[in-house]
Amino acid sequence: MNLPNKITISRIFLVPIFMLFIIPLPSWLLTSDHMQFIKPQLTAIFNFMKNYGHILGAILFLLAASTDGIDGYIARKHKMVTKFGIFLDPIADKLVITSALIGLVQRQSITGWTAMIIIGREFIVTGLRLLAAGEGIVISAGKWGKIKMISQVIAVTLMLLDNFPFSLFTTYRFDILFMWIAIIITVYSMYDYLKKNLKLIDLNKS
Repeated sequence: MNLPNKITISRIFLVPIFMLFIIPLPSWLLTSDHMQFIKPQLTAIFNFMKNYGHILGAILFLLAASTDGIDGYIARKHKMVTKFGIFLDPIADKLVITSALIGLVQRQSITGWTAMIIIGREFIVTGLRLLAAGEGIVISAGKWGKIKMISQVIAVTLMLLDNFPFSLFTTYRFDILFMWIAIIITVYSMYDYLKKNLKLIDLNKS
């Protein structure tokens, strides 16, 4: 397995790790009779995750998201592009964003509608790519797709950090503002993607 594919797989492995930090531990663990023998340890973990879990989760999320593009750049520069990498890279991207959105819904930081709009866009674009691939057409990511990814990473990170660093000097919720911006860009990027690529596919044959 070459280096780009290893980087892609490392992004996938980071997903369950940062989800452990961003999803609150269930409170029943502390009150369960079966867990009383380790209650002090659980209490310490619970308090640590409550105070610092979102920070560590945000760091791991940024680490996973920041490697997006690095694997592709290395693969193209050193001619290491493989079918496995082409297949796995977009899956890794979607897992990173989707898992973070699920965590934010669980934390009640965003609504299910917000997550569904962003995740739904990925399903629609992925479906179009599969239709195109069936006709031997490769559809690459466009400019708005990259802008969409950047806006989502910024919005999710601010949400995970509960509006930090803006919270240091204002009560205005910039995290919510950036999430709205990410939603608008996500919807527009889907429109732009469909407008440019739907005509490439003969839907009568699909």
